[in-house]
Amino acid sequence: MRKINIFDTTLRDGEQSAGVNLNLHEKLEIARQLERLGVDIIEAGFPAASKGDFQAVKQIAETIKGCSVTGLSRSVQSDIDAAWEALKGGAEPRLHLFIATSPIHMAHKLRMTPEQVVEAAVSAVKYAKRYFPIVQWSAEDACRSELPFLAEIVTKVIEAGASVINIPDTVGYITPKEYGEIFTFLRNNVQNIEKVSLSAHCHDDLGMAVANSLAAIEHGATQIEGTINGIGERAGNAALEEIAVALYIRKDYYNATTRLNLQEIKRTSNLVSKLTGMVIPANKAVVGKNAFAHESGIHQDGVLKEKTTYEIISPELVGVQSNSMVLGKHSGRHALRNRVEELGYTLSEEEINKLFVRFKELADKKKDITDDDLVALIFEEKFDHFKEFYQLFSIQVQYGTNQIPTAVVVLTDGQGNEIQEAATGSGSVEALYNTLERCFQTDVTLLDYRIESVSGGRDALAQVFVKVRANEIETSGRGTAQDVLEASAKAYINAVNRVFMIEKMREENKKSEKRPALR
Repeated sequence: MRKINIFDTTLRDGEQSAGVNLNLHEKLEIARQLERLGVDIIEAGFPAASKGDFQAVKQIAETIKGCSVTGLSRSVQSDIDAAWEALKGGAEPRLHLFIATSPIHMAHKLRMTPEQVVEAAVSAVKYAKRYFPIVQWSAEDACRSELPFLAEIVTKVIEAGASVINIPDTVGYITPKEYGEIFTFLRNNVQNIEKVSLSAHCHDDLGMAVANSLAAIEHGATQIEGTINGIGERAGNAALEEIAVALYIRKDYYNATTRLNLQEIKRTSNLVSKLTGMVIPANKAVVGKNAFAHESGIHQDGVLKEKTTYEIISPELVGVQSNSMVLGKHSGRHALRNRVEELGYTLSEEEINKLFVRFKELADKKKDITDDDLVALIFEEKFDHFKEFYQLFSIQVQYGTNQIPTAVVVLTDGQGNEIQEAATGSGSVEALYNTLERCFQTDVTLLDYRIESVSGGRDALAQVFVKVRANEIETSGRGTAQDVLEASAKAYINAVNRVFMIEKMREENKKSEKRPALR
């Protein structure tokens, strides 16, 4: 069977989803889980884009040793230099170079002639090969490019030293039949094509990203690029978990396989969903909560008699467990630590100690602590790295059907100073958010608000996700608590703290740019 390399761009293309801003700790956690999943290449970011991106790519490259780490680069020397500085400590440094090749992009975005584009691409590949053992070259908007020109430029970048040729459907425009034919055309018209592997990178604007990726495999692609849960710009990217499971279930047809540990799929999907704040649709293939649910009586009867009547994918294949270990108030620190490790999370001794305190507090209020509850606590403890900004001290909300909802909030500002404000609203959440906005002394626009139950029962934890815009920055936040209003407040504070963190990083970048270079 042909081996298909999996190129994961969740941390680069996926993070470009509107409102998604991952910090370094969150990116590292996702990278570690992608390593456990078994992806071949992690695209960790765009090193030249910002100081924060550079540091994240550098740390991921130095941390991850079970797969190759790459970074994106335009076809300019300064981008390539930045990428090398970030990636040179990795186990297998590689570079992902790109330049647009479609007439519309060359004329209106690049304002370059086709000859100039070829020259820039070849020059960039040759320069990158001085440093990187593996250079991947991408023809941005390849699917709206003229095929003879595409064959010409691919031939020349291979001659210059490219190891992987990527054919992106940048705007999600093409159909599976047409996409497959591009790969066949290149294989028939590029004389040195056997020297490289062909890669597919598909966007989902017309809902065909996964189908297009599978078509590429049928026509000779040996690398597939995509994201977990299919997140990404606009309508997102090809969902890697769907492609991997399709290849496994239909190996009789595709005769191709990946090295992914499929049982890590659900855990990876949940991690990405929680850290990005992008909720997985219930009917999402492979990882949605309804993916293995059967409502129809006929279907239920068939599954009870023989699962394969209506279930082509077993829940266990992708890591969905039918039962989970339940902890309670009598469970000790050792049992908690073991369960955290079994769930795939790495916590320091200090983090375990803090988690144990939170666990005991919850266990006094909630009879049984499920894996979902425990993961929610881990997320709140492990990924709240905004101690220097605002923290919730207390809230009080007064509500009655014949009263105006009123909220009183006390925050600490990172230096230990208390800030107390009160405000009203048409509902409890609005009153709470109006009060918090006064505390922050900045205009905040709430773009999205979602609440869900972490587990079943009246005593379940509430998890709130919000998306906000403040100071021209759009970001998301999350909060967890047994009380929905407390969870709502935590999510709002988490989102606004991210805005302040981004502003702080931008200010630090400006200062470092003004600082004179050492001689």
